This record gives sequence, structure tokens and C-alpha cells, in this order.
Amino acid sequence: MKGSASRGASVAFGEFGLRVEESTWITARQIEAARRVLVRFLRKGGHMWIRIFPDKPVTKKPAETRMGGGKGATEEWVAVAKRGRVIFEVEGIGEEEARRGLRQAAHKLPVSTSFVMKEGEGS
Repeated sequence: MKGSASRGASVAFGEFGLRVEESTWITARQIEAARRVLVRFLRKGGHMWIRIFPDKPVTKKPAETRMGGGKGATEEWVAVAKRGRVIFEVEGIGEEEARRGLRQAAHKLPVSTSFVMKEGEGS
């Protein structure tokens, strides 16, 4: 996964976002764990967007299985997140509250992230 994201690299829907700083796979379970943290913060009012979707199946063969016999069963689903991709966006809450919520959501992810804000009102 070389290079940086060409699409989804800016905040498009909300006011604040969580951006990935290194390329990685993010599993559906990790996305769900981060989503639950954000929902808890947004109960006070606000809206959230998830900008990635786990559409890549990862397969694995059982332990102590002989070679051959075809491809293994699907073990999990992952989303490919390249460096610079905005994965979560929120609006309707203050900047400090958004920073706290997105920081706690970032702790559920296996990648370093950064807090970003929407650039200019005209764009």
C-alpha cells in the first residue's frame, strides 16, 4: 500500500475528521469499536459519517492443514486505509468535544491518526 490517498483525503460532510497517518488494513471489528465510542459522544447532539467500508475479504487456512486443497475460508473483512484518508467525520458538537471523542475513537484503531478540520467555508 504505497503512496497516499487520492480520494477521501479531505473533510467533506462534517466539520471535524479523523485522518489516518499511515497505510494499513482496518478490520470491521475495529471500525465498529471506534463507531461505538463516537456514538456515545454524539448522544448530546451531533452527526457522524463513516468514510470507509470493509469490503476486502481476508482468508485463512486452518492450523496444521496440509498444503493444497484450495483457498481458505474468509476469516474477516477489512478496509484498506491509505495514508491521508479521512475515516470518520463529525459535526454538531464543539471542537473540544470533537477532539476528545475522535481521540478516544483513535485508541480503538491500530494506526496513528490526526484530528483535522474542514478547510474554509467556501470549499
